[in-house]
Amino acid sequence: MLIGYARVSTADQDLSMQLHALQEAGCEKTFSDKASGAKVDRVGLTDALSHARAGDMLVVWKLDRLGRTMKGLVDLAADLAERKVGLRSLTDGIDTSGTAGKLVFHIMAAMAEMERDLTRERTNAALALARAQGRVGGREPVMTPKKLDAARKLLASGTRPREVASAIGVSIATLYRHLPASATETVDRLGSERHG
Repeated sequence: MLIGYARVSTADQDLSMQLHALQEAGCEKTFSDKASGAKVDRVGLTDALSHARAGDMLVVWKLDRLGRTMKGLVDLAADLAERKVGLRSLTDGIDTSGTAGKLVFHIMAAMAEMERDLTRERTNAALALARAQGRVGGREPVMTPKKLDAARKLLASGTRPREVASAIGVSIATLYRHLPASATETVDRLGSERHG
């Protein structure tokens, strides 16, 4: 069975051209979405994929109707191939039921893998350069030297650790991690004696 899928990016765009092309191609069932290709949850595509059985063919007017990224397309094609469902793009001339169509998708898969590898290499190179320049990746530490100094002063004045943590905007665990246990225990004991 030929199952058609059509998509436009916004609600005010018209699906009729794609739907007509899918009907002309012989699609028995057609599903559609009016949603961005970047949106993961597309009801029409989900329905089309759930109706597809082994031996069926998912037909689109153009590959970009399925999604925006090469990786997304390759992953979808791999999923369809695993389920023994073909994929045909009317305007791109791709039909995975034929040898040429399978070759095109193998090339696309290799390109997507190469892009992932290049991205990983660029990221690792940038991190290595940052480390060489004395910069460390990741988010800024919550406990800054200024907060640590304020915490010490508050603790020395007899303020309980939980109140200190709240006052400087960190969790009690963060406070204990950055200050020696003996300092906070002494304050805890003193606070207990005062309140007891």
